[in-house]
Amino acid sequence: MITHAGVLWGRATDHALIDGLLDRARAGRSGVLVVGGDPGIGKTSLLAYAAECAHDMRVLRGVGIETEAEIPFASLHLLLGHGLDRLDALPEPQAAALRGAFGLAPVTNRLLVGLAVLSLLAELAEGRPLLCLIDDAQWLDQESAQALRFAAHRLHAEGIVMIFAARDGFDPSGLPVHRLSGIDAGSAAALLAHAAPGLAPGTRDRVIEESCGNPLALLELPRTDLPAYDRSPLPLPARIQQAYEARIAELPPDAQKALLVTALTDGGDPDVIVRAGRELGIAPAALGAAEKSGLVTIDGGRVTFTHPLMRAAAYRHGTYDLRLEIHAILARLLDHQPDRRAWHLAAAATGPDETAARALEQAARRARERAGNAGACAALERAAELTEDHALKAGRLTEAAVAAADAGQARRARELVEDAAALVDDPRSRARLCDLRARIAFDEGAPHLAHDLLLAGAEELTALTSAQGPDGQARQDLIAAGLMLIDAARNAWQLSDPARVAEAAEHLHRLGLRPEDGLDPAVQAVTGAAALLQRGPAEGLPIMRGMVARGGGIASGAHTFRINAAFVAPLVGDFRTGHDISAAMAAECRAAGDIGKLPLVHVTLAAAELYLGRFRDAEATATEGLRLTCGTGQRNRAGYLEGTLAWLAAVRGEADRCAELAARSRDRFDANHIVNGLAWAEWALALLDLGQGRFAEALDRLDAAMTGPVRHQIQAVYFAPDQIEAAVRLGLPAREPLRRFEEWATASGQDWALAVLHRCRALLETDWERAHEDFGAAVRLHAGSGRPWEAARTRLAFGERLRRERDKGSARPHLRAAWETFERLGARPWAERARAELRATGDTSSPAAPAEVLSALSPQELQIVRLAAQGLTNREIGAQLFLSPKTVSYHLYRAFPKLNVASRAQLAGLDLS
Repeated sequence: MITHAGVLWGRATDHALIDGLLDRARAGRSGVLVVGGDPGIGKTSLLAYAAECAHDMRVLRGVGIETEAEIPFASLHLLLGHGLDRLDALPEPQAAALRGAFGLAPVTNRLLVGLAVLSLLAELAEGRPLLCLIDDAQWLDQESAQALRFAAHRLHAEGIVMIFAARDGFDPSGLPVHRLSGIDAGSAAALLAHAAPGLAPGTRDRVIEESCGNPLALLELPRTDLPAYDRSPLPLPARIQQAYEARIAELPPDAQKALLVTALTDGGDPDVIVRAGRELGIAPAALGAAEKSGLVTIDGGRVTFTHPLMRAAAYRHGTYDLRLEIHAILARLLDHQPDRRAWHLAAAATGPDETAARALEQAARRARERAGNAGACAALERAAELTEDHALKAGRLTEAAVAAADAGQARRARELVEDAAALVDDPRSRARLCDLRARIAFDEGAPHLAHDLLLAGAEELTALTSAQGPDGQARQDLIAAGLMLIDAARNAWQLSDPARVAEAAEHLHRLGLRPEDGLDPAVQAVTGAAALLQRGPAEGLPIMRGMVARGGGIASGAHTFRINAAFVAPLVGDFRTGHDISAAMAAECRAAGDIGKLPLVHVTLAAAELYLGRFRDAEATATEGLRLTCGTGQRNRAGYLEGTLAWLAAVRGEADRCAELAARSRDRFDANHIVNGLAWAEWALALLDLGQGRFAEALDRLDAAMTGPVRHQIQAVYFAPDQIEAAVRLGLPAREPLRRFEEWATASGQDWALAVLHRCRALLETDWERAHEDFGAAVRLHAGSGRPWEAARTRLAFGERLRRERDKGSARPHLRAAWETFERLGARPWAERARAELRATGDTSSPAAPAEVLSALSPQELQIVRLAAQGLTNREIGAQLFLSPKTVSYHLYRAFPKLNVASRAQLAGLDLS
C-alpha cells in the first residue's frame, strides 16, 4: 500500500491481507500480524492503509521511539494512555498491575501487565471493533513488547486487530509475520511517473534499478545526484539517509537546529522543543519551517519525523558540540522527569561524571520497581561507563548483569559479569558473581558449568565464614552458601547426574546449617535425592515421604517448599498428595494473578493428573502451561510439558502428534540438557509402539533409554512394566526391569505400585496357578487405588491370560472392564485391543460406549465449562485463565451444543469431573 498523493502502488496482495483482518474483526474475530521489511519498503504506508480502511473501528496508534527504548513501558503508555479511564472496569489485580507499569502506583505483578493489556483492549473494543497499530516495533522497550506479545497471543474473539510494523530486530515470538518485498518494475515506473514526471528516461531506469523496488528510494533518489561511476555506492538505507541530509542542508540554520533538537527530544514534545530552541537562540518559527520542509509533522501535541531515517539524518547533520549542548539543555528542562533527565545528563557527559551516574542508578532503581529490568540494565551499564571508582563501577556492572539476567538477556548478562569480574577482588563479590554466572550458564544450556560455578561460589563463602568466626555476617554467608549448594543439587538432579547430586549434598551437610536458618525443607529434599540415587529407594523414599506429607499439610503460602514437595511426590508414588498440593497452588496463583509461578505449578499438576488417569485434565493443564511458558519466557519448563502431552498422545494412538511433541522435547534436551522432558518423550514413543503392537520397537527404545541419563529419572521406574510386557510378548526375559520396579514398589508401599508389581510377576510367570494368584492380588490392590489406567492394563492382561487358559467366561468381565476404562480415557488402541479380546471369548455383542459428554470438548473448552458450572462470570473465568471475557463467551458458545445444553444453568446438572 505505497501511497503518493492518495494513490496505491503495487500492493494488491498486501491490501487483501489487511482487508481480511479487518473484515474478520467486524465479524467478532481477532487477528494479529507483524509486517516486516527493510527501511522504506512500505510498512508505515501499510499501517496508514489499515487506518484508512478502519473508518468504522476505533483506532489506537503506538510507536517504538529509539530514544525511549530503555524506559520501561514507555511505548505501552503511548498506545494505551487515552484508555486509562477504563482501568476501573478491569479486575483489580490487573488494574493495579497496569497502574504500576505506568508509574501511577507501586508495581504489583509485572507478568500480569500483559493480561491487563488484553483486558483493557477488550474493554476498548466493546461496541465496535478495535484496530491497534504499532509502528517501529523494533524500538519498543522490552517491557512494552513483552506485554503486547502476551496479549496478542491471547486475542481470539474480541474483534481486535493488532498490527506491528518492524524492521529486523523485533522478536515476533510465534506471531504471524508478513514480510514486504520491493514493488514490481511496472508499479515502480508508475509511481515515478506520478511523483517525478520530469525524469529523463535514462535517469528513470537508473532509479528503478538502484531502488530494488523500495518505494521510499523511488521517491528520494530522484532528488540526489546519481554517480555515474558506481551503480551502488552505499547500501540503500544509507543512500536514502544521505538524500535526507542533503534536504536538511538546504534549510535555514535555525530550522536545521530545530530538527536536531527534535531528533534528541524524547517523545517529540513541541513545548520542550520550543523552550530548548529558545535557549539556543532559535525562534519558534524555525520549527514551522522544518514542518514545511516535509521532514516532520506536528500533530496531536507531538513532533514526529515522517520517516525514522530522517531522524538519523538530522542527528548526523548536527555537530558533536551542538549535540552535547542540546542534551545539557534538555536535562535542565526535564528536571520534573528524572528518568529522561538522567539519560540526557549521560549523553551530555564527555568523561567520568558521578552526577550523571547517580542519576542513572536512581533511574535503574525506579525501573526495577516497575519491573523494567531491561531499562534498568541499560541505565546501570551506562552509569558504570561514567564511574571512575573501581569498586563502585564493579558494583554497578554486577547490578546491570542481574537486571539483564532478569530480563532474559543471557548473553548481555554474561558480558557484564565478565567486565565486573575484572574489577572484583573480594571473596563475597566473587561468590555473588559465581552465582550469577551459574544462572546465566543454566539459561544458556550449560548446566554442568552452572553446577561447578555454584560449588565454587559456595566454597568462597564457606572459606570466608571460617575466617570470620560465628558473627551475624558469617551466618548470612553460610546461608548464602547453602542456597547455592541447593541450587547446584537441583541442577544436578535435572541433569540426571547422581555424582553431582551427591557432591552438592555432601558440601551442604558440611555447612552445619541450623533449623532457624530456614533451609531445612530444601536440605531434606537434597538429602533424599542423594540417598535415592546413591543407595536406592529403600533409603531415599522414607526421607522424601516425610517431605511430601509436610507439603500436603500446608494450606497456603510456603510456595518454594510446597512446589518442591509436589515435585517429590511422584518419586514416592503419592500422586494424590502431589495433585492436591499443585491444584491448591494453582488456585492461589490464579487468584493472585501470579502468572510467573504457574508454568512450574502446571508441570507438577499435569503430571499428577496424568498419573491419576485424569487425561483430559492433564492435557488441559499441560496445554495451558505450555502457552504460559511462551508468555513468561520460561523455556526450560516447555520440555516437561511437551513430553507430558506426547505421552497422552501416545495413549490415544495419535502417532503424528506424539512424534512431533516428542521431537520438540528432544530438541529442548539438546539445547538445555534437562533430562525430565527427554524421559517423557522416550517413554511416550515406546508407549505408542506398545499400543500399536510393535513390541520389538518398544523394547528396543526403552532398553536404549536405560543406557543414558533417563535411567536416573522416575520415569525409568514407571516404564519398567512396559519393558516387561514388551519382553513377555517377544518371549524374552525381563529380570532387570522387574528388579528395578520391585525395589521401588516395595519401598514405596503404595497399593497401586504393589498391584502393578503383581501384574508384572504374573506376566512373567509360566505356572498358571501362581500367575492367577498374582493377577487376583493385583486386581484387589487396584480397587480404590486411583490409577484407572494401570487397573485397566491389569484387567486386560488378566483377561488375555484367562482366554489363553481357555477360561473365556472368567475372562469376559475383566476384558469388558478394561475396554470400558480405556474408552473413557480415550485410549483407542488399547480399547480396540480389549474389544478384540472380548470377541475372541465369543462375546459378539456390541456394548454401548461409555457415556462421555466431555470427549468433544477441547482442553480450553473443558476448563471454561467447569468454571462456568461453578457460577463464575465470563470476566472471572477470563481472569483465571488469562483470556478476555469475549474469548470465554466464544468458547462457551461452541461448547454448549457439544454438551447438549442451552444455558449456563444446565451445566450444574452435568458430570464434568
